[in-house]
Amino acid sequence: MEFSHSLRALRHRNYRLFFCGQTLSIIGNWVQQIAMAWLVYRLSESAWLLGITGFAGQIAILLLAPFGGLWADRFDRYRLLLLTQALSALPPVVLAVLAYTGLIEIWHVVAMALLAGIINAIDTPIRLTFTTEMVSRDDLPSAIAMNALMQNAGRMIGPTVAGGLLAVSTEAFCFVINALSKMFIVGTVLMIHVAPRKVSPSAASPLQQLREGVAYAWNLLPARWLLPMVATISFMVTPYQTLMPIFAAEVFEGGAGLLGFLMAASGCGGVIGMLALASRKDVRGLTRWITFASLSAGIGVTIFALSPWLPLSLLAIAVTGFGIVVNGMSVSTMLQTIVDDRMRGRVMGLFSMCFLGMYPLGSLAGGALAERIGAPATLAIGGVCCSLAALLLWRRMPALRTALRPIYEKIKIINKNN
Repeated sequence: MEFSHSLRALRHRNYRLFFCGQTLSIIGNWVQQIAMAWLVYRLSESAWLLGITGFAGQIAILLLAPFGGLWADRFDRYRLLLLTQALSALPPVVLAVLAYTGLIEIWHVVAMALLAGIINAIDTPIRLTFTTEMVSRDDLPSAIAMNALMQNAGRMIGPTVAGGLLAVSTEAFCFVINALSKMFIVGTVLMIHVAPRKVSPSAASPLQQLREGVAYAWNLLPARWLLPMVATISFMVTPYQTLMPIFAAEVFEGGAGLLGFLMAASGCGGVIGMLALASRKDVRGLTRWITFASLSAGIGVTIFALSPWLPLSLLAIAVTGFGIVVNGMSVSTMLQTIVDDRMRGRVMGLFSMCFLGMYPLGSLAGGALAERIGAPATLAIGGVCCSLAALLLWRRMPALRTALRPIYEKIKIINKNN
């Protein structure tokens, strides 16, 4: 692995600031998510309410991410990013006040999860597309892989921190930690200096522009085939995060510390996947990575669901985390590389809807099904379905590579004679 090549996005000052601030903010998000899940389970011992909480925290992405992508195409992304990062401090502040005063109830947690989800739904496509304003095209694969590092460092460190804090303190203190992390990211964004982005006015209405973005993605074969695979993994596999308190408390008879350990194992797998992706020089060959990662996610979560042995479960959930990250970030890298700049926000809005927005539906369905057949059987069904979808994608790989070749030639990633 070429270490310096992997980290080349960090040679850009703006991206270094963004990376530091966003990493701490994501750790804060995970501390809050684990604290909310533990609080809900402690108060209710209900898989259904865990599903409801996960649904509330992510459903807005399914509905609003395309609008966030549209705004990223229509307005200055820097100002939008600063606004969404500042607003993201509101939910943890409210939760901390309610928890410290002893007034907090489950519906408060669900409501604040919904508000945080709405803010995140608008922020995600803006944040993804803003990456292209901080680094050059050549360094974009490295930056997207480093974005994955942020996510998985947060997934690995945040739950571990949350488990330790919950063991010695309260959920309220976890909410305070997240609020402080939001103040830090606002400070780092204020230090970023980018040229004002020129946005050409359009006579089309927002809905017309949204339809234009959907039509563009549908006519782009890689987007039409890969986005459904991302959505399948998000719906079938990612809800393990919502059901994880059940595995920690009932399957392995542990507490908050074990919950953080299990989530950290998943994050560790994601970090390994990110490092592998960051070592790549360009997008050529990513189709094989996407297929392998999709199959890894399905098989990994199936083994985790059926394993009664903690070491095997930790390995399996790490493989699952690897598959989820490599699939999502590979598709993100490919799309951001091949789409037209005028459509980038809308396409990444659709990607956000598939990658993050299907998770709440999976959490809701998974929570309801787990009440009837149990969490292990629920995740096993999702893993088998994901594996079958990955095999179907594998059969389509030759046609996908054929469709990608003229696009790569157009943007000069490969030569016509290669």
